[in-house]
Amino acid sequence: MKILSQEETKRICDKVLSLSRGDECEVKVTGSRTGNIRYARNAVSTAGLVEDSQLTVAVAFGKKQGVASINEFDDKSLEKAVRRAEDLARLAPDNPEFMPAVSKQEYKASNTYSKNTAAIDPDFRAQVAAYSIENSRKNKLQAAGFFTDSTSFEAVANSNGVFGHQEETGVNFTLTVRTEDGRGSGWVRRDAGDVSKFDAREASDVAIEKALRSVDAKALEPGRYTVILEPAATSDLLAYMFSALSARSADEGRSFLSKKGGANRLGDKLFDEQVNIWSDPWDKDIAVTPWDSGSLLARERMDIVRNGKVAALDYSRFWAQKQGKRAVGSPGNFIMAGTNKETAELIANTKKGVLVTRTWYIRMVDPQSLLLTGLTRDGTFYIENGKIKHPIKNFRFNESPVTMLNNIEEVGKPVILGGDESPYKLLIPAMKVRDFNFTSLSDAV
Repeated sequence: MKILSQEETKRICDKVLSLSRGDECEVKVTGSRTGNIRYARNAVSTAGLVEDSQLTVAVAFGKKQGVASINEFDDKSLEKAVRRAEDLARLAPDNPEFMPAVSKQEYKASNTYSKNTAAIDPDFRAQVAAYSIENSRKNKLQAAGFFTDSTSFEAVANSNGVFGHQEETGVNFTLTVRTEDGRGSGWVRRDAGDVSKFDAREASDVAIEKALRSVDAKALEPGRYTVILEPAATSDLLAYMFSALSARSADEGRSFLSKKGGANRLGDKLFDEQVNIWSDPWDKDIAVTPWDSGSLLARERMDIVRNGKVAALDYSRFWAQKQGKRAVGSPGNFIMAGTNKETAELIANTKKGVLVTRTWYIRMVDPQSLLLTGLTRDGTFYIENGKIKHPIKNFRFNESPVTMLNNIEEVGKPVILGGDESPYKLLIPAMKVRDFNFTSLSDAV
């Protein structure tokens, strides 16, 4: 599939808008080319290339709206999609929370595209797998990994003159390495927009080393421990908090940001003072599209948490109007301030604690306290006097990221991550946290 240029998506969008008979019309054109290679038990199982494209058109008559999608872009197909959306709009009931199409926006371009990533071919993917498989065999280990690379585009437009076009690239790599007897397991994850910042050999070595070191794990009594969470473990917990920043949920008493009487906790100090989190569409490491694909509002750089205080909430256009607030595009990334310390330095500064490689199977227990439960996995180790002493059996934990960010003792160097539970791009550090609550043991490796 061809990745459409700005000129081509502009022509398609203009054609759709010209065909519409509604009071207003909104168009989105997307496409992607995603390569992949998957392997398990030291052998490639699947590899391929998936290509897809889609046009979605939304037409409104008053507060009635209809939406139709199609993956053919000839004039006849475009008209068919518009008429279908119009027919559905006429049949729809009034939407009491309907918001008119946004006015023309200024979209400042962000650097989300890499020629190096777009040029990835099957040979490159095979070499990524080869690094893991060959080194695992040498160490009598079993490797199971998945590498994907994607090149995509998105164009948006509406009948008020809005138009934006953006191309984006990215790679994602996860690898689990286990001993042949299944008693040891190591894991690693890497994400990048520019593949030149991804080192398959380095990533594979991390998982291999953890698999070798995690054999003969000893049981440690459940309880509250000082814990060093590696960035991947941290990001999967914080992702739940980032998804719960809705002003409406807070105002309606449904979130950890709610106060009694219908107020929210904007401006309140909820975290340790060293916690600073912000969103920046133009960040050099994790840039995102300069618009929110849902509302088409332009994104802005914004502080989310400043010196431990809640600095911003996410207002939908409807809720912002109802509450007399200004709506901006919802964040597409989250960045947490860190230091230049590697995880090894955090370990060296720890008298007694637990190192967690990964959190897994996380589920929400209580949205109003953001209490989560989940398991550690693929490399959990006991730290004593600044050194990893021995592997330990995995735990189930019950913990809230709100509590976690109140109990920070030290933070490390931020790392780029997608986050298994998150639709956002993240730049998150490792962190040392006191009183992390392990509630029971898990026999899984």
